Amino acid sequence: MSDTRPFRLVVNKVSRLPDISGVYLITDQGIDLVARVCQALRGGVSALQYRAKGADYRERLAVGNELKRLCSRFGVTFIVNDDVQLAKELDADGVHLGQDDGDIDTARTQLGSNKIIGKSTHNLEEAIRAEHDGADYIGFGAIYPTGSKVVSHLPGVEGLKSVRDKIHIPIVAIGGLSSANACRVIEAGANALAVISSVLSHPRPEIAAAELLLLFNRVRPFPRGAVLTIAGSDSGGGAGIQADIKTISLLGSYAATVLTALTAQNTCGVSSIHGLPSSFVCDQLDAVLSDIPIDVIKTGMLHTPAIISALAERLGDRKVIIPMVIDPVMVAKGGAALLEREAVQVFCDQLLPMAYLLTPNVPEAERLLGRSIKNDSDMERAASELHTMGAANVLIKGGHMTGRLSTDILFDGTQCHHFSSERIFTSNTHGTGCSYASAIAALLAQGEPLLKSIERSKAFIGTAIRTARSLGKGHSPVNHFQAAHELLHSSSPLLKD
Repeated sequence: MSDTRPFRLVVNKVSRLPDISGVYLITDQGIDLVARVCQALRGGVSALQYRAKGADYRERLAVGNELKRLCSRFGVTFIVNDDVQLAKELDADGVHLGQDDGDIDTARTQLGSNKIIGKSTHNLEEAIRAEHDGADYIGFGAIYPTGSKVVSHLPGVEGLKSVRDKIHIPIVAIGGLSSANACRVIEAGANALAVISSVLSHPRPEIAAAELLLLFNRVRPFPRGAVLTIAGSDSGGGAGIQADIKTISLLGSYAATVLTALTAQNTCGVSSIHGLPSSFVCDQLDAVLSDIPIDVIKTGMLHTPAIISALAERLGDRKVIIPMVIDPVMVAKGGAALLEREAVQVFCDQLLPMAYLLTPNVPEAERLLGRSIKNDSDMERAASELHTMGAANVLIKGGHMTGRLSTDILFDGTQCHHFSSERIFTSNTHGTGCSYASAIAALLAQGEPLLKSIERSKAFIGTAIRTARSLGKGHSPVNHFQAAHELLHSSSPLLKD
């Protein structure tokens, strides 16, 4: 099975040089560098700049060879910082020069015409000169203050905007960048984001890199981003893979599917379930991922231990990860079990640790943890515990709680964030969980940061419930169409830290 990812390196047919775009990782001086870089490359890093000032030459050469082997394995461009001789000896893909670290012509002569030469710039004059002198890309910044070096030039986002229209080569934004502040930088025209600590100091560098990579989708045309939903079919159309497709498509992303089970169900409940063989589930997965560049995977009803185990193995073997929104669907609205009892432990052991975002409701969180959840404090503790079990982020949904407000709680590994809205008392809630998780997945795939994706999805599902019309004799489905229409034409600030 081949790996596909957005912003992977492509060959420019004119220059025959790799394109600089996406996540541009610069190494730090910390311990276990090679291991941390390997994790980061699994998150979709496009270029690695080896920066090893202070180390002796033999040590730099040894580490550089290890990093180059890693880059070759992942198909990532390998660039050496400042040292043309080291770049030549390592046969690196290129060199990046500071303003005071040599000129482009000399580096080109030493390395050859088939190597990449980058140049640090701080203003429009330096950027134009670098392009005129033959640079293949420029580093531009600092965009924000950074702790990695003393910043004497801070052109910021506005400076980047002023350069973008005048420069025709890729621009790598440099300085203090993270998923929290990168959106404006990408919208200002950066082709790549140079990062150090925001990835390499993260507990899970692959997650940090994948988060940054997704943000680039925000400047793409619609349908923006692709989501693969792995779930069961609902013949009534209100939940399951049908609800996922409606949500993802109406919100403006492309939806691909892998079916795990067929259900005979309507608004009153599930009358029968036909589970699919795990081998066929994997056949579907392989068919999609070998062809279509998927940005986010969303899972729903997985049904059996065999399916869960097969998916975990297949997805875990991928060279480059795809962020996963995992909705641990266990029970249908009418009470039918959608996850076999034996599957819960397999889910916790094998699939849960792969979650970028886990989205259980309160009963599902209780089952995963084996204890009751009675209030917001319990929800916060539960989210933290599920994070400890391996999920990078945990969103516990409070729709099953009582009170005037319906509050969902996200734990991101550092702090809890509360998302509250007026509780809507209605039985028209069929497909709520599937649609909510799919909305988050779609917005992530479109380049929205996690907090904003949840905030907007909370507004979406609230409108979908509020505007639902009675259909059938049981729990009517939510109104995907009206919710998407309102979300795309308005914004609702629900986020509170």
